[in-house]
Order: sequence, then structure tokens, then C-alpha cells
Amino acid sequence: PPRILTLEEPVLHMDHCIAFAVHGNPAPTLHWLHNGQVLRETEIIRMEFYQQGEVSEGCLLFNKPTHYNNGNYTIVATNQLGSANQTIKGHFLEKPFPGRIFSLSHQGSLQSESLTMALPTPKFLCVDSKALSFQVSIAVGLAAFACVLLVVLFIMINKYGRRSKFGMKG
Repeated sequence: PPRILTLEEPVLHMDHCIAFAVHGNPAPTLHWLHNGQVLRETEIIRMEFYQQGEVSEGCLLFNKPTHYNNGNYTIVATNQLGSANQTIKGHFLEKPFPGRIFSLSHQGSLQSESLTMALPTPKFLCVDSKALSFQVSIAVGLAAFACVLLVVLFIMINKYGRRSKFGMKG
């Protein structure tokens, strides 16, 4: 039956690599679980290994992993004689701004307040609705003024720009 010889924590080479070595005869099929769920290989997460006799050695490779990739990784090796599995914790990045919420103060400056409990992901930007409506009304007013100014300039150029200079007719 298969036997897992080594399973190492993630190490950064060209990509992050969880190195493993599995022994088995006949050669076992290998698959991975992430936090108990079947891990589907993509361009970002893929397994590469080679078979040398009865030993399969390789890596579960991660291309620029984030905090979403943190968790428990389990390798499962199975052949006709049985199966074996082993789990390792993979930690790549911390969650950005853990336990913080951002709010816009009445003066318009961005402030950060620490919370005693962790907030669920994703974090949202909390904004005062009165300040936001005031900013939107100013933006709309400036845009309307610019449009009226452009229309007036266009009319004046068409009306006064057609006169010939020095009374010559062309």
C-alpha cells in the first residue's frame, strides 16, 4: 500500500512549493484536499511530480498565492492495496487589515478604528450618507456648469467667427 515519506511546509523557489514524496507499488494515484475539499488544479495551483521506481516525488505548486490559499493541505495516495493521507498547514499571506474598519469622518479624512472582534471578509468602506450626497451634488453641479459653458462658447464661436476680416469677401 502507499506510504507518504515526506510532506513539507510551503517554501518559495520560483513558485511556492509543498514538497512531497510517496512510496507505493503499484504506483499510487495522487490528489489533494484543501480544508477537506477536493483541490482542483488550475494555472495558479498545480501538481508536478516524477516517478522514480516505487517513489513519486514532486511539489504542489502555487503561483503567487494570497491569504485565500491559507489552510490545511492533505495529500491522498491511493492504489489497489490501500490508501494513505497526510495533512500540512499552508500559510502564505496574512489577511489585509485584520480586525479593522474604515470610515469617512465628517471632515472628509479617512480614519481607522480597531475592533475587538474580527470582521468577516470582505471588508466594506463605511461612508457617511450625508457627506456622500453633498459630494455627489457638487460633482453634478460642476458638470452641469461645464456643459452650459461649452454650449455658450460654441454658439458665440459660430455667431461671431463667421465675419470676414477687413471687410473682404471670400
